[in-house]
Amino acid sequence: MASRQRISGPRIPEHANPFPACVKIDNLVFSAAIGGDDPETHELPADEASQIENAFATMRNMLSAAGASPANVAKVSVYVKDRSIRPKVNPHWVAMFPDEDDCPVRHMSPSDMPPGRHIQLEFIAVL
Repeated sequence: MASRQRISGPRIPEHANPFPACVKIDNLVFSAAIGGDDPETHELPADEASQIENAFATMRNMLSAAGASPANVAKVSVYVKDRSIRPKVNPHWVAMFPDEDDCPVRHMSPSDMPPGRHIQLEFIAVL
């Protein structure tokens, strides 16, 4: 039977609710919603640009803590307060996944965000 390992660390903001931000089961890594909290201070900045940058930084931190890299990511779901922020998300996407022939699938959809939030990411990675 597979064992579930909680992935955590000082640069991975934890959820207020009773579940982990990220787990690893065998060779699979799953994240919960990754918000735009600053990975260092765990504070939520007000602006979209900082939240987007922070969400991608936290995803990198989770992958690293799980022994993975962006090359292991198979799927990313991107939830946004408003689709108009897509142009702000794409540069971070390209920075993380620069080869358009070797990048994960992505789905972006508008979502009813918690107050003050502009973006949330979720990913699945295969080691």
